[in-house]
Amino acid sequence: MVKKYADLYLDARRALLEKEGQFAANIARELVCAASGKTAEQMIADRELYASEEICELTESFVKRYLNGEPMPYILGQWNFYDMTLTVTPDVLIPRDDTTVVTELAIKKALFLNQNPRILDLCTGSGCIGLAIAKRVKDARVTLADVSQDALRVARRNVIDQKLTARVKCLPLDAKQPAQDFIGTYDLIVSNPPYIATAMIEKLDPSVRDFEPHVALDGGEDGLDFYRAIIDNYSSALNPGGFFCFEFGMGQEDEVCALLRQGGFEIMELKKDTADITRAVLARKREVN
Repeated sequence: MVKKYADLYLDARRALLEKEGQFAANIARELVCAASGKTAEQMIADRELYASEEICELTESFVKRYLNGEPMPYILGQWNFYDMTLTVTPDVLIPRDDTTVVTELAIKKALFLNQNPRILDLCTGSGCIGLAIAKRVKDARVTLADVSQDALRVARRNVIDQKLTARVKCLPLDAKQPAQDFIGTYDLIVSNPPYIATAMIEKLDPSVRDFEPHVALDGGEDGLDFYRAIIDNYSSALNPGGFFCFEFGMGQEDEVCALLRQGGFEIMELKKDTADITRAVLARKREVN
């Protein structure tokens, strides 16, 4: 059944009111806009016009998905990160504010690397970290790599949408396997790998546990499997004096730093998030005399 945009919005708000209270109006507006392709201003201007049956059905579907706990980025199919609007699907993690910490740390280092630095974003997911680096570091050559072909499809879409195809490429690489010779060497390898301990997956918030890809969450028994693997397998893919830059979970900094030191790296910087939680590390590969 077709409805006026005003009624479509009011029905959505009413359905969301019990769960979202004072935020129901904003969420309803965002969902109607997403279903119709209109801006908020356009929707207000068209409030007395009738929405098509397709738009009405899509809005109702979006509301039901939201009430079932599905995260907003997956419903909208996109999310903003570091001044970029990125395609996001259930094949990739949702880019979160936590990840801006490792992104900022990597950008800060990349700006002072040699000209035309080669940078690898390993376990890239949506490509958010590598793309943010490429946006800020204008001469960087960035590779987005993931073991998941579905994730790489999302990353490739984001490379195209951000108009970075000249400097950013996507490759299927497995962080748990030795680095292949054909990839060459890099000045900086950045990664936000899976770091949730397996036993903790079921204890995550349902919006994460039930909707985000477990392959991008599960870091093994102690949450550190990927750090061990990347240090073992990809140190050889770093140029002499090159850098690893990792995101990690709350309370994991001592263990991650210990693994880096054991692997022949010097800790250069640890960076905290806005909640004063240490979230990222930059480490330099010691040069062999």
